[in-house]
Amino acid sequence: MTSPQPIIVWFRDDLRLSDHPALHAAAKAEAPLVCLYVLDEESVERPLGGAARWWLAQSLRTLQASLQAAGTQLVLRRGDAAKVIAALAREINAGAVYCNDIAQAPHRAVADRLKVALADLGVAAQGFAGDLLVTPANIRNKDGRGLRVFTPFWRRVQSLGDPPAPLPAPKKLVAGPALASDTLDNWQLEPARPDWAGGLRESWKAGEAAAQQRLKAFLEDVAGYAEERDRPDRAGTSRLSPHLRFGEISPRQVWHAARFAAAEHPRLAADIDKFLSELGWREFCRHLLYDVPDLTERNLQSSFDAFPWKRDDKALHAWQRGKTGYPIVDAGMRELWHSGVMHNRVRMVVASFLVKHLLIDWRDGEKWFWDTLVDADAGSNPANWQWVAGSGADAAPYFRVFNPILQGEKFDPDGDYVRRWVPELTRLPNKFIHQPWEATPLELAAAGVELGTSYPHPIVDHKLGRERALKAYASIRKD
Repeated sequence: MTSPQPIIVWFRDDLRLSDHPALHAAAKAEAPLVCLYVLDEESVERPLGGAARWWLAQSLRTLQASLQAAGTQLVLRRGDAAKVIAALAREINAGAVYCNDIAQAPHRAVADRLKVALADLGVAAQGFAGDLLVTPANIRNKDGRGLRVFTPFWRRVQSLGDPPAPLPAPKKLVAGPALASDTLDNWQLEPARPDWAGGLRESWKAGEAAAQQRLKAFLEDVAGYAEERDRPDRAGTSRLSPHLRFGEISPRQVWHAARFAAAEHPRLAADIDKFLSELGWREFCRHLLYDVPDLTERNLQSSFDAFPWKRDDKALHAWQRGKTGYPIVDAGMRELWHSGVMHNRVRMVVASFLVKHLLIDWRDGEKWFWDTLVDADAGSNPANWQWVAGSGADAAPYFRVFNPILQGEKFDPDGDYVRRWVPELTRLPNKFIHQPWEATPLELAAAGVELGTSYPHPIVDHKLGRERALKAYASIRKD
């Protein structure tokens, strides 16, 4: 009796064993498995940013350990994914290549080229739905296009009912042939000289087990989420975004765990509905990228092609380093640099400040976030920036210019968030913590603050910045 041909399971942004449809199907086939991850920096238009590369290294280590415990290895290869996988399929005489479909345009392009290469070899390629709650084909308007407004989009998703139940992790995998593998050390995903990742190591634990623990802990403490999620001074958010970004947990697992919690504790229904709508926004952004492959570069609303952006490298650098003179903005940018994430409310504030107060192109902000966020996502990152700028889908109205002072006073009323990330202002009284320039020289001296030296003056006046933004936006509005 001839032994079955091996199946290659291609891991991408799905670095987990549970609810992994491709792995589940391959395991059921009882064929030898070759579990493969390809670091493709050749065929992709946009390699991972620095913080995401750090996370990837941690996540792959945990995946290696999980696969080894299940009886097989994770093979690491580097290069053009379509060429690497086709070559491996030829080398081991593979019977098939299984992978989970990722609907975003950059991933689809690579998968399509792989299918062509495998067809030439006579090797079957099979994709499985596992990255989204609903496939884009099921959310179309009458013209066959995706929806551009979130509320009807999310209503449509919910109308389709619960997504399929998550699949269990296979307990035992049949190992394929022993193969040469690259090493994570050779890939140099983590910074060395200088090693700027200390804050990331302090803030995060990557991997599937950590993701499941994080979800469990969040749902046990979800009461009040609808209100607390806007408070950067409190631990009110799920902190699941990087785990979802790298597929250490699936949206189906999050959905069903949340629905189970709501069924067990009906009083939590409103908080869980709000949490799931945030999962829905991730879905919305990914569906958007399915239809708009150049979302990172092109204004969805073409009128913004004429927007009078300013080129101001000095102001951009001050914003990147958290030295704008606006404490809530600076706290957010410093939190980002240290931990690789930023509280969602503050993300909106700092983005609005860049594109509206400073009139700096949203693409410059998006690029900085891409390099510094551990959860930098090809759909959510540009979609969120375009939302704030007003150029995107379901965009905020042009006249909505966040006041960084009022935002700080409303959502960080005691200044705890600012004091954590902008320690030079620690001793300022609460009434000045979000506008230190309003303190008298005597009050500043008592707090050890010297504006222009220990903490910068505001790089733009809020009122003048708002008026300038409204004038710029008015210049592109159609009558």
